[in-house]
Amino acid sequence: MDLNRKKDETFLLFSQEIPSQNLGFVDSQATTVNLTIANKDYTIHQSPTILNRPGSTTGAVVWKITPLVASWLSSPDNLVWKTGALSSSSNILELGCGISGLVGLAVSPLVSRYTLTDQTYVARLVEKNLQENLVPTQKPSSQKRKGKPSSTANPVNLRFEPLDWELDEVTTSLTGSPYVSSFDAVIACDCIYNDTLIEPLVQTCADACNLRQRGQDAGAQSDETLTPTLCIVAQQLRDPEIFEAWIKEFSKHFRVWRVPEEALSKELRANTGFVVHIGVLKTTLTP
Repeated sequence: MDLNRKKDETFLLFSQEIPSQNLGFVDSQATTVNLTIANKDYTIHQSPTILNRPGSTTGAVVWKITPLVASWLSSPDNLVWKTGALSSSSNILELGCGISGLVGLAVSPLVSRYTLTDQTYVARLVEKNLQENLVPTQKPSSQKRKGKPSSTANPVNLRFEPLDWELDEVTTSLTGSPYVSSFDAVIACDCIYNDTLIEPLVQTCADACNLRQRGQDAGAQSDETLTPTLCIVAQQLRDPEIFEAWIKEFSKHFRVWRVPEEALSKELRANTGFVVHIGVLKTTLTP
């Protein structure tokens, strides 16, 4: 659904009955959470202690929408794969990944490169979760040492980089490769909860998508610059004022579509209180 009237979108979504999800944590007290996504089991380490610190530390635990989005995006039936918008050669940037890295863990085997980003406080746990949940790379038998466990290697295509929306600049270095200058998709999963962060988040989304536009302006002719970067934003519906502030700001920079219910998994459909929008960067900013 292409969106032109932002207030109508808020009314349509919040006029439905939305089941209570509380704040939306999977389990805010546990230090580990076991989840299954696409028939793969994950053990995620999280930090209730960091969650309860003053300041914006909501990324310290797993939110309910995260495994649902990870499952939806990694499904071969997803519209982004069926339409060819994403493919095995795609490069993806995730904003506000939190400590779990779940979306990256599920999607990175399907693409060329996947960069997770968030503030530095999540770095230790997200690296631990990547290390413990990536598929082990077995050394050849001739190189194995008796009594030594097989190593787990973090493949080059899934990596974490610190990125603060308010302080850091979005540059091509986030791709992790001197041969890649932009991303095919930017993903933000349940990052919209604080009105003071809406403008920095949307600006970061726009800056990341604009890397593709810069390549076009520079005259690059590779396949990388032929299609615009998609911005995929998934969120739990909590506060209509927060949502309306986000959709208004997001629509200044992006043409926006809500993913139709039939294209979502049953768990993500709007009547469960979750919604996904896709944006394509405008060539000129809308007032």
